[in-house]
Amino acid sequence: MTLMHLNRTTPRLRLDNRETPELYRELFPYTKVSRVPFDDTIVMPRPAERMFITDTTFRDGQQARPPYTVKQIAHIFSLLHKLGGHSGLIRASEFFLYSDKDRRAVEACQNMDFRYPEVTGWIRANKNDLKLVKSMGLKETGMLTSVSDYHIHLKLGKDRAAAMADYLEVVDQALEWGIIPRCHFEDLTRADIYGFCLPFAQALMERSREAGIPVKIRLCDTMGYGVPYAGAALPRSVAKLVRAFTDEAQVPGEWLEWHGHNDFHKVLINASTAWLSGCAGANCTLLGFGERTGNAPLEAMIIEYISLTGEDDAANTPVISEIVRYFEEELEYNVPANYPFAGRDFNATSAGIHVDGLAKNEEIYNIFDTTKILGRPVPIIITDKSGKAGVSYWINTSLELAGDDQVDKRHPAVDKIYNRIMEAYEAGRNTSFSNQEMKALVKRYMPELFASEFDHLKKLAHTLAAQLILKLSEEMCIRQLISEDAMFCMERFLGEYPFIQFMYLTDTEGKIVARKVSDPADRPRFASMTVGVDQSDREWFQRPMQNGKLHITDFYTSAFTGKLCLTVSLPVADQNDKITGVLGADIRFEELLKRQGDLEYANDLGQMD
Repeated sequence: MTLMHLNRTTPRLRLDNRETPELYRELFPYTKVSRVPFDDTIVMPRPAERMFITDTTFRDGQQARPPYTVKQIAHIFSLLHKLGGHSGLIRASEFFLYSDKDRRAVEACQNMDFRYPEVTGWIRANKNDLKLVKSMGLKETGMLTSVSDYHIHLKLGKDRAAAMADYLEVVDQALEWGIIPRCHFEDLTRADIYGFCLPFAQALMERSREAGIPVKIRLCDTMGYGVPYAGAALPRSVAKLVRAFTDEAQVPGEWLEWHGHNDFHKVLINASTAWLSGCAGANCTLLGFGERTGNAPLEAMIIEYISLTGEDDAANTPVISEIVRYFEEELEYNVPANYPFAGRDFNATSAGIHVDGLAKNEEIYNIFDTTKILGRPVPIIITDKSGKAGVSYWINTSLELAGDDQVDKRHPAVDKIYNRIMEAYEAGRNTSFSNQEMKALVKRYMPELFASEFDHLKKLAHTLAAQLILKLSEEMCIRQLISEDAMFCMERFLGEYPFIQFMYLTDTEGKIVARKVSDPADRPRFASMTVGVDQSDREWFQRPMQNGKLHITDFYTSAFTGKLCLTVSLPVADQNDKITGVLGADIRFEELLKRQGDLEYANDLGQMD
């Protein structure tokens, strides 16, 4: 049997170095809505051989919200690995490198030693920025290589030849250093594809062949102008853009990524179209965070990938709900209730499903088994038809109560909530109860189910205590267990954090080596706690010595000052990680309360990482 192959001659694409910018005014009139061009050519689907997702939550995503702390970035990165990194579906994640905090975040993620997502960088296309990539030991970096005349002529003030020469100079340096460059073709959907983009791409492929190193290209639909329509023309057709790069410039689909924005509500379908046209990578952010209208939601592309391939095990889909909880509880971001896959009511119907209907067959209303796939039961919409069973069902599912914690429909408070609901309908109400209204009713009659401000402050105290004391315990003046040095270090530390009333350091036998009282007025009260006093019978000493972990007590009344306090303690170790003592601190609740706002602000800024 003879196999015949179509061997195309690689075209020689030429740079069109125009003196005036090509702004495609017939497509982008600016004072009118942009136009979609069509031609007589239909591009048939030719899916990428291996589709995958890349992440820009910590780069583009951080341009649309308050910056994450180092601790938050590390945790989210671990969730990305848990969601799809284990299979390689989530292939890489990109990071800024400019600030000390950026670099600490990169190091924290590198130290997790995950194969996927791979940690990559993002820089401007200049050699000074590239030095940051080299210093961080990254194998790959994105670099901003804008391709439209809007950017080249109007922003950079250059012509096409000068821009390309500058870009290629940085690419050459990256290849010389063994770094994979990922050129971000910014504003591609307003660019001259044959007059600049493809000649540039072809030059990149030539350098890749010479160096024996991949040169990747990100197709950036910066303004969301891309369209998925059959018969649409360049530069706005997603399918034709991808095929131009794979067929005309001979860029392997594996080296291409699609990066879209949602300015025209097409971000998800455009990313899927890019996959189906031969572009292997879809660049996304968690929950679609991104500058202006946002990027393709990573969690949505996970579901899209499974839908297209049938590879159910490529992602651990219940982690999507875990990510949502983290964003809501840790980052205090309210995911819209009807947001697909992530919102609390995305799989509910406003038609008023009640418990009897759910019991009969939830498949009537549910898109798939959300309990199995997302770990999210079908929520109930409360109306006058919901009954007491519906009220208890709403409480249990909305507050995620399980086992013995679940509320029975015969609970007296359920009866009171149900009566208030029915009174509203008897008075003429004809709309369902919102989650906010239900939460207010449940909070009024069952306040014990909700965290109080006191609980919130306890959580803050625990978090900050762990961060602060851990940082101090690693300083050499503490680790060496030299009394004078340790007390000097403590005094400086207490000056910055006066809500700590008493701090102490013991050796492995529990004897105090150093101690310091924050408030001079309290010093007489701690007179008995001198150097050499044995504390080996105290729980705060015993627990860290037994398990080598940080220990935090519940709140208690101090026997010395009569103030409400908690104690945090942790082992101190030498360079060989051998425990040499225990560092402890008593924290005053009252002082912590006074400084709550400042501490939360500092924590948000990452100053306590």
